[in-house]
Amino acid sequence: MHLGLVVYGSLETVSGGYLYDRKLVQHLRRRGDEVEIISVPWRPYGRGLLDNLSPALSRRLRRASFDLLLQDELVHPSLFRLNHWLRRRVSYPLVAIVHHLRCCEARPAWQNRLYRQVERQYLTSVNGFIFNSHTTRGEVEGLAGAGRPAVVAPPGGDNVPGGVSREEVLNRAAAPGPCRLIFVGNLIPRKGLHTMLSALASLPPQDWLLTVVGGSDLDLSYARAIRCQIAALGLTGRVTLLGTLSPPELAARLRQSHLLAVPSSYEGFGIVYLEAMRFGLPVIAGDAGGPRELVSHGVTGFLVPPGDTTALARGLASLLQNRDLLVHLSLAALAQSASHPTWEGSAAKVREFLDGFLSSRWQA
Repeated sequence: MHLGLVVYGSLETVSGGYLYDRKLVQHLRRRGDEVEIISVPWRPYGRGLLDNLSPALSRRLRRASFDLLLQDELVHPSLFRLNHWLRRRVSYPLVAIVHHLRCCEARPAWQNRLYRQVERQYLTSVNGFIFNSHTTRGEVEGLAGAGRPAVVAPPGGDNVPGGVSREEVLNRAAAPGPCRLIFVGNLIPRKGLHTMLSALASLPPQDWLLTVVGGSDLDLSYARAIRCQIAALGLTGRVTLLGTLSPPELAARLRQSHLLAVPSSYEGFGIVYLEAMRFGLPVIAGDAGGPRELVSHGVTGFLVPPGDTTALARGLASLLQNRDLLVHLSLAALAQSASHPTWEGSAAKVREFLDGFLSSRWQA
């Protein structure tokens, strides 16, 4: 197959969605498929809408000889109108890779009304879908209707190498000292680090240490606010900001941690939750979106309402102060992680879908 993939910026961008795209491209190329990356420059949302009028972008897509064009749904502002024009002029189908919808994120209602209108137009402009979760599929079909060919292929958890044994989990929990918490996510408001810090400030400081892993360059003002919050709450000696780590470096941090907490306001899936569970870490996550498919409340971790500092502090305290409960949830998380697919298995499922899609008489 000769495929195109439209993304914003670089495919090497550090985020769960870009990791999904990279793993898929790597698999397709190993299978002998040709994949051409079409990079659209990052722009503010309003300026991205103007890409629909770009002669250069429309010309490049119209002249391409793809068998099929993949599009990361993140690029929807630049394609929501252009796709409708394109479908009348090309012979190849358009398939969107949907990680989560922008209009599902927590923000003022008036903004999400705008995003909902734009995303609905985009979603109705493609011929098929690749979803990372059943939650994402439900959100898309609720907004744009069902009926188009689609596949749900959840991310794998094996990008971070290694894992732990049952014995390692038991020994880790029995070791003296504070509970080592880890937060993994870019420093952006949606990931909820500010809520995490407020919750921890209400707990005995001798009970915990927090390591934060994630890039700070996507939202510089938020990253500055986080540093100010750490200082204002008197947490400087308890919180370590590490920045972005390589997969082996992250594996080492997960192996020595007791608990992952990333109380996002919304996630389409939450790859880091699955990665942490492979290292026997219970997960505290926000209860909006895909985490409900991964985290069993009270079994492998806790789900808390977005922005609810009290509920988050209560969940943290229950594990910080009860090592027996920590062990019980840790072992359950480790066992559950074994049932999830690998990246190779998920990518193979997507390729099988694409191959079948092209073999059938898809409707332009």
